[in-house]
Amino acid sequence: MAMMRLRREDPRIVGSFRLHRRLGAGGMGVVYLGSDRRGQRVALKVIRPDLAEDQEFRSRFAREVSAARRIRGGCTARLVAADLEAERPWFATQYVPGPSLHDRVAEEGPLRAADVAAIGAALSEGLVAVHEAGVVHRDLKPSNILLSPKGPRIIDFGIAWATGASTLTHVGTAVGSPGFLAPEQVRGAAVTPATDVFSLGATLAYAAMADSPFGHGSSEVMLYRVVHEEAQLHGVPDALAPLVRACLAKDPEERPSTLQLSMRLKEIAAREAQGLPDARPPAQRERVEQARQTVRPTERYTERTTHGGAVGTGGVGGPAQGKNPSSRPTGPRTGGTRPPASRTGGSTGARTGGAGARTGGGRPP
Repeated sequence: MAMMRLRREDPRIVGSFRLHRRLGAGGMGVVYLGSDRRGQRVALKVIRPDLAEDQEFRSRFAREVSAARRIRGGCTARLVAADLEAERPWFATQYVPGPSLHDRVAEEGPLRAADVAAIGAALSEGLVAVHEAGVVHRDLKPSNILLSPKGPRIIDFGIAWATGASTLTHVGTAVGSPGFLAPEQVRGAAVTPATDVFSLGATLAYAAMADSPFGHGSSEVMLYRVVHEEAQLHGVPDALAPLVRACLAKDPEERPSTLQLSMRLKEIAAREAQGLPDARPPAQRERVEQARQTVRPTERYTERTTHGGAVGTGGVGGPAQGKNPSSRPTGPRTGGTRPPASRTGGSTGARTGGAGARTGGGRPP
């Protein structure tokens, strides 16, 4: 994970933690690397000063902390401490060493089928625990998955939706990432565990291709494709493609459950690991190698995050960058078409809705 020096305006002490470096900045605040008196390292998020006075934002922040406290299991960063009544509310989680999945793919290119399946199996198992706690992450994507020595960890529950939570909206609030949002989020329909399954499918496709399964373009173009067009999975290994496509079904009821995903991905990982050093078909290996030699993954894919209809780039949610959501979409995938005027039938930002989260559902792929 990239680290930056503290700036002049950054605090040096928060609660009982000494801050050392910046880990990233997003729509809600700044995340720091800190440590306590025993030397335990933490990732500590502090709300921006201008938002600390906003009661709605304090409620949102409290919801994030509540979600983190409810989740049990080894696939998330453990909550260490929090102070929701501070002048600038903050909370600290266990620091997870290792790059994000996004950075790993950007550096090394597409991952092998066995590695993608193993990561996906661990994440699926982790999501089972998340959903059993009544929480839906709603922003699962490559930059929110850290590859630690002990396995992948899901981070940044900043827009998580919990059973019984009211819908909170605010200008500048992160509401999801085009290309990884599920169709029901774009439409403003009910958010369920199946929503995270869609995002996981898009994430696994990215890990296997070093590219988004919905191409490139403005937020409006990307969201239109998520709702109306099929994912492009050229380059996803044959062993994984059917399962990934099932995750990306437009109808949430047609997606596999996280438990089904975990079992199937474990089987695929074991089978692929027993093959040759690279068990991918020769034609696929050639395509991947050509992609690596001609275009770097970071040039083909840029992490983009929506913020109340605007789009921005950056880490940990990414600050809004002033895109005009009413402007006409540009930048089609590869000479693709623009979406018609009635794009998605809903707002660009995702909204929460519906009743409590379900933990099962879905049909097996």
